[in-house]
Amino acid sequence: MSGGCLMSGPELRTISLYASEAKVYPRAVHGWFAFWRWTLVWATQLLFYGLPWLNWNGRQAVLFDLDARRFLIFDLILYPQDFIYLTALLVVSAFGLFFFTAVAGRLWCGYACPQTVYTEIFLWIERHTEGDRAARIRLDKEGWSIRKLGRKTAKHAAWLAVSLWTGFTFVGYFEPIRMLGENAMLAALSGWEIFWILFYGFATYGNAGYLREQVCKYMCPYARFQSAMLDRDTLIISYDVERGDPRGPRSKKADLSTVGLGACVDCQQCVHVCPTGIDIRKGLQYECIGCAACIDVCNDVMDKFGYPRGLIRYATQNGMQHRWSTGRQWRRVLRPRVLIYGAILLAVSTALVWSLAVRLPFKVDVVRDRASLAREVEDGVVENVYRLQVMNAAESTQVFALDVDGIAGLRVASPQGRLTLAPAEARWVTVSLRLPPEQARRLGPGVHPMRFSIRQVATAGQHGGGEARELLEKSTFVVPR
Repeated sequence: MSGGCLMSGPELRTISLYASEAKVYPRAVHGWFAFWRWTLVWATQLLFYGLPWLNWNGRQAVLFDLDARRFLIFDLILYPQDFIYLTALLVVSAFGLFFFTAVAGRLWCGYACPQTVYTEIFLWIERHTEGDRAARIRLDKEGWSIRKLGRKTAKHAAWLAVSLWTGFTFVGYFEPIRMLGENAMLAALSGWEIFWILFYGFATYGNAGYLREQVCKYMCPYARFQSAMLDRDTLIISYDVERGDPRGPRSKKADLSTVGLGACVDCQQCVHVCPTGIDIRKGLQYECIGCAACIDVCNDVMDKFGYPRGLIRYATQNGMQHRWSTGRQWRRVLRPRVLIYGAILLAVSTALVWSLAVRLPFKVDVVRDRASLAREVEDGVVENVYRLQVMNAAESTQVFALDVDGIAGLRVASPQGRLTLAPAEARWVTVSLRLPPEQARRLGPGVHPMRFSIRQVATAGQHGGGEARELLEKSTFVVPR
């Protein structure tokens, strides 16, 4: 079915059910909230584009080395066994989102979401190549000409350059970015590198250049479930109906008491600057991303007419209904929901930081050699063989001593001496444990608990050996029948 028919008196009308969305042309806006939005654009992009080029201890400061199965983050070296830290980070992110949404709505969407950030960048390019809102509308309506082709080509060329550089930077977090740049200059990129650069680049190009508000309105799930995190004491962008209505144009010198109008001059500027094309005067809508552009432009209009600012402002639904002061609305922010979110966020964040601070700079995994669980060697000595993966999670060479405890007489037969690992090195070591026959008979056949002790005895280049740290790993020793 492609359409439907409606009968209105004698007139028959056909309405398409598949009408395309009208293109949104956001106008440029300046003000307090626009300043903070651009501050976050600069901060996030300087971090994203600059971090891969930062050197740290002779290597890339942040590198997610999938081939070596380790993440290098400044002094931290994380392995797959450290997945718990990623889990904790996701929990912190989730409760951070819950906390800030309960306090003031879609702050993340309006200021720091990558979709918002890159849309701002692409709109800035569009304004400098095609002009502001009115000029862009005229350009799209007019026929093709050399002038229009040149402006469109310049815009898309700039969009593609930003997008491909974004894709290149993204891949630079997983491959050393300087090596990636050299390979790109020599046309020696691998197939996977080319794929991910193009995939991430064109995703940026499509989302920020074409889809824009469609991502926020239809693709992002946050717009759908945000209502579960909002209540009537959440600060949201609100239009003051009591003060603004009835709306209507008037002279700047007009006296409101005589013209019978509210403070809203019905200039439509709040609609023109909205990146999702909504009218905030219709109340809270799920399409609103909380960017506060309408607040900035409305305040500017109020200044021009000599009216008090705040016709559109951050306010709570209860505050607007009961005409509460700003102070009273802020006091209501500290309600049980916010306190619970904040307490959980603080607890998990503290635990994450404490865990990273006390984390040992080495790791050990113990694996039983299944080919030979237990055997008798010369003179009735019982031998068990294990495989230990020792990982140096530090930026300096470390020396380890291996020992066992838990079973009297049990000793390490091999390897002899100490184990030296280079910075960020992981090595599999075959370890043989032996138990004299008299201790084995006294212990009896079966599986007996024991522990490996791996002790950091020295760090290369340190005088006095540094602080000794010990890691205990549980295992078992088998005495055959």
